[in-house]
Amino acid sequence: MISIFGFGKSSAQSQKKFSDPLNTAVFTTKFVLNEKKEITYVSHEEEDGAWQFFSDDEFESFKDVAKIISLEQILKIDNTLYDLADLPLGYFATRESINSKWKIEKQK
Repeated sequence: MISIFGFGKSSAQSQKKFSDPLNTAVFTTKFVLNEKKEITYVSHEEEDGAWQFFSDDEFESFKDVAKIISLEQILKIDNTLYDLADLPLGYFATRESINSKWKIEKQK
């Protein structure tokens, strides 16, 4: 689509952008990566700026289910995550499903 004087912008042009580079390592789980579970929990850690993207799956040991991928890869899995590009450090977001709105809260 052609954009002249701001008209005809595609949704990709109006998307929020992460301030982190797309090759930033992010944490997720085998449930999201291998089993294609919906991402329903996202955190942006205050201590180190790390991003975490999880499904509703419960686990006892993060070490047993952890996967590290790039920010670009997680955005390809779920492009609705662009809605959280400006999630501040020390906050997390939850939702019921991919079609639900994010609820944002400060970490305690």
